[in-house]
Amino acid sequence: MKNINFSLSIVLIMACSFSLSAQDENKTEQLTKKEFNVIKYGAIADGKTLNTKAIQKAIDAANKLKSGGTVVFPKGKFLSGSIELKSNVGLYFSAGAVLLGSTNPNDYRSVSSEGRPKSPKTDDNTHLGLILAHNAVDIMLYGKGEIDGQGLELALNIDSLYHTGIKIDPNYSVKNIRPSEKVRPKLFSFSQCKKIQVKDLAIQSSAGWGLSFELCTDLTIDKIKLKNRAFWNNDGMDITDCSNVKITNCDINSADDGICLKSYYPGYFNDKVYIANCTIQSSASAVKFGTASYGGFKNVTIENINIFDTFRSAIAIECVDGGVIENIKVQNIVAKNTGNGIFIRLGHRDGEKPGVIKNILIKDVKVQIPFGRPDLNYDMRGPEVPYFHNAFPASITGIPENFIENVVIENLEITYPGRASKGMAYVPLSRLKQVPENIKSYPEFDMFGELPAWGFYVRHVKGLEFKDITLKLENEDFRPAFVFDDVKSLKMETINLPASDKKQIILNQCENVQLDNSLNLVKKEL
Repeated sequence: MKNINFSLSIVLIMACSFSLSAQDENKTEQLTKKEFNVIKYGAIADGKTLNTKAIQKAIDAANKLKSGGTVVFPKGKFLSGSIELKSNVGLYFSAGAVLLGSTNPNDYRSVSSEGRPKSPKTDDNTHLGLILAHNAVDIMLYGKGEIDGQGLELALNIDSLYHTGIKIDPNYSVKNIRPSEKVRPKLFSFSQCKKIQVKDLAIQSSAGWGLSFELCTDLTIDKIKLKNRAFWNNDGMDITDCSNVKITNCDINSADDGICLKSYYPGYFNDKVYIANCTIQSSASAVKFGTASYGGFKNVTIENINIFDTFRSAIAIECVDGGVIENIKVQNIVAKNTGNGIFIRLGHRDGEKPGVIKNILIKDVKVQIPFGRPDLNYDMRGPEVPYFHNAFPASITGIPENFIENVVIENLEITYPGRASKGMAYVPLSRLKQVPENIKSYPEFDMFGELPAWGFYVRHVKGLEFKDITLKLENEDFRPAFVFDDVKSLKMETINLPASDKKQIILNQCENVQLDNSLNLVKKEL
């Protein structure tokens, strides 16, 4: 099997990264710019007075200067609706300063759509936001203060407007009794901006997605504490078709996906993305590619991530809308009390033809899977699976005649709970065809129902290498550790499994398989 060459990806990422000296220069430059204290422009720090106009006046005044300026929030609580950040302007939040999002839905507006390409997917991505930016260059939000969207109160007020008939939400979820994502503002809604920095802030409580950046270039997010678990669809960060992105040293606690890379625009990509040294807990997935995947994701490195109390996957790589995912490197991941370790899925929900997933390296990963729900401390918990099942394995699945290609998994340890029961659910190895393809379905690690393996289920993959793999069981599991179905060019080396008198590696319609001699004793070809 061909070796995967990630050198280009690493070079590109290093090229886009900011050096420490450049960061220091940027910070000094912001602090030496003229300051515009929001109180001098009429803002009142009582947490009750609506300060939208006053804050916007300060931003506009700073923007008028050729060199720009810094809008300062001193200690106090400043209530506001949508404000728009403009080029060469920084927002500085002093210690004790809090920007409170208004709980009145009428105080919010959408970021401009001028120049934005059209997306085939229009059902879930609102452009409403507390802080907006469109085509802005060299903007910064930083300081020791806080931003609080008051998302629960805002979402409930939006819900009330629907039920009283004052505002109609055509996408209202009657089943789930809640307004759609389209009418619930984000905390940040930034579109087509360049040179963005978000640093040091404590940010919390959106009515929907948290920090949203789309079609942006040169984005740095560093040392923020983000808690977004006030309402449904509370993603932490959503990075959509952006390039030169660096997310580091962040603490993320979200009711939905923690860091989510999305691609809504065909022909556009998330490209040259670096995510490192973050802590994530989520009632969905910790780090996720998709589900919107029209353009794609290229040259992404994710490393040194600590994950805990996460309901779905530690790492989810999903391409279902015809896009391309390639040159992805994931390393040094520790996930405790997490529902699933690795989920890689190529499907065909939308797009003219299926997309591509290739050149994936996952190494130095340690995961612990619990027997029960890992997210019981969340108010908004991910929806229960609507059928009986045993613990889910990690999975790598393409679709017939459309293979995931060139995946290397190295130095991986996953501990599973075991305790599987045939009385709970059972897919015999003689009925592997019973596992549905679900080509057009929403991608999720539980999308196939009960699976016939406890460690890894792999189907429609070409070019797959497992090296230095340890799979552990806390209790017995009647299923085999690995099931490979329609896999071409499989290599397995140094695989450590619990002792068992049953075959642990199942091969069905596989070609060009290379196994350690020791593994030949535990394999079975169907």
